[in-house]
Amino acid sequence: MTARRDDTAEGSAALRTDRETGTPPENWGILPEPAHTGSWHRGVMRLLLNIVWLVLSGFWMALGYVFAGILLCVTIIGIPFGIASFRMANFALWPFGRQLVDERDSGAFSAIGNVLWIILAGWWLALGHISTGVAMCLTIIGIPLGIASFKLVPVSLVPFGKRIVDTDDAHALVPRR
Repeated sequence: MTARRDDTAEGSAALRTDRETGTPPENWGILPEPAHTGSWHRGVMRLLLNIVWLVLSGFWMALGYVFAGILLCVTIIGIPFGIASFRMANFALWPFGRQLVDERDSGAFSAIGNVLWIILAGWWLALGHISTGVAMCLTIIGIPLGIASFKLVPVSLVPFGKRIVDTDDAHALVPRR
């Protein structure tokens, strides 16, 4: 610990007391971080993580979603599933800085759609995210990417009744009524 210089007897007694207890004084060497540094730093980190994600696994996973969406759009009944797959491809391409929010009023049709989705395409897309996440977590640098891949497993299984929002948008994080 570095100590501030205080020549008074009271100051040295307070410093000695602080050293004995191990707690620094209230105003001792603590400088507030500028407010703009946190948001700027967070944005740069998201950008870097998204670029690394895109190169290592995001492109391939998004390609899988696009392929599933094209196959599902072949039939008229599968078009809503294809649109959901394209929406998830966008999320799989650039996941950092965005998250999923549950829709409260999604209804029974989304539950039925989710069951059909799991049967048609969800299980193999979830397996792709799980295997990619395990592979990413084998290195220390890849752990945040592996966590992002695991974060995509729930949406790959049940995409209906959820929406993708920016993490910085506080109003979008509140569930709609």
